[in-house]
Amino acid sequence: MIELKTAAEIEIMRAAGRVVANVHAEVRAHAVPGVSLLELDEVARKVIDAAGAGSSFLGYHPRFGATPYPGVICTSVNDIMLHGLPTTYRLRDGDLISVDCAAHVEGWHADAAVSFVVGTARAEDLELIEAAERTLAAGIAAAQPGGYMGDIGHAMSAAGRGAGYGMQNDFGGHGIGRAMHEEPFVPNEGRRGRGFRLRPGLVIAIEPSLMAGGRDGYHMADDGWSLVTDDGSRSVHVEHTVAITEEGPRILTVP
Repeated sequence: MIELKTAAEIEIMRAAGRVVANVHAEVRAHAVPGVSLLELDEVARKVIDAAGAGSSFLGYHPRFGATPYPGVICTSVNDIMLHGLPTTYRLRDGDLISVDCAAHVEGWHADAAVSFVVGTARAEDLELIEAAERTLAAGIAAAQPGGYMGDIGHAMSAAGRGAGYGMQNDFGGHGIGRAMHEEPFVPNEGRRGRGFRLRPGLVIAIEPSLMAGGRDGYHMADDGWSLVTDDGSRSVHVEHTVAITEEGPRILTVP
């Protein structure tokens, strides 16, 4: 069932979105060469706890996951596209990392992801990140009341593939609210004018991921969570929680 949210419920989700944005800011500030992914997860835990919020990831166990999720953030480094586990791996200069986080306040969730380079950046990595951010922005701009879910996927595919990058449509966005993952599915690729009709009160997470090698292949790593590009190319993941309003899309996961 797809639940439309009231204005008051969206405001609570906005509070959760601020917590997520604060997590990203603190994690990014601490993500320097030599710091472990587990240490970054601890930084995120402290921000969530200090806000009186809860982690949407910790203990989450979807069908594809080998075990309940052990952290409060996903830390996907270099060729890991999605769902990278926080481990003892220590960041190196030039690593490309995507950090995904979701938190809940009063039972209402918000979800977002950012990608950035640790230390010295390569030009091609910055271009990949910028392309992903443009792809996300195109998807958000297409999330207009009266439009269709396919409009979002079409806009993102045009931006991401138009820049020459690979994409996948198995792990796309999702409805969000009382649960982190709700209906409907939000495709990374779609056909304009097709799919679920976008109505005020709908809240969705829009989350494209791009693969630098230009191919679409990926596989599950031995840890049972991390999704890795088949060709070993670097990948990025960006995401915002967005409310459909009468005035247009409203991003809930900003500071």
